[in-house]
Amino acid sequence: MAIDTTFLERCIDTLEKALGLLRKSQETELDYDLYRSACVKEFEIILEQSGKLLKKVLKPYFHSSKEVDKLIFKDIFRHAANHAIISLEESERWLTYRDNRNNTAHDYGVGFANETLVLLPQFIIDARAVALAIKSHNR
Repeated sequence: MAIDTTFLERCIDTLEKALGLLRKSQETELDYDLYRSACVKEFEIILEQSGKLLKKVLKPYFHSSKEVDKLIFKDIFRHAANHAIISLEESERWLTYRDNRNNTAHDYGVGFANETLVLLPQFIIDARAVALAIKSHNR
């Protein structure tokens, strides 16, 4: 069964474009707030989609689909590294991304957004790598 990464890749493209437009905006402009919000939302969507799709990649490595379905987000990325789907370094960064999301889940203010924005350049690279890893397991 091929795993469709189309939505994930589109979200990554959207995040990259929103981040580029954010960088061109002035913090005092309404557009800045709009692009910042788009960046944060795409970050959240990509986190969830990446975990969901990696679960599908991991299914052949487990004795039952139910065991994979029980995995929490961080365990998905740990197992992906254990099975060389992603590197250990990438896995650790994904855990950091998740911590960022979890630690600030109820803080939708400027602090949360600014903490997230700092992570985005590497996050985009890592998200593209996960999408590629998922696609490579489709063969």
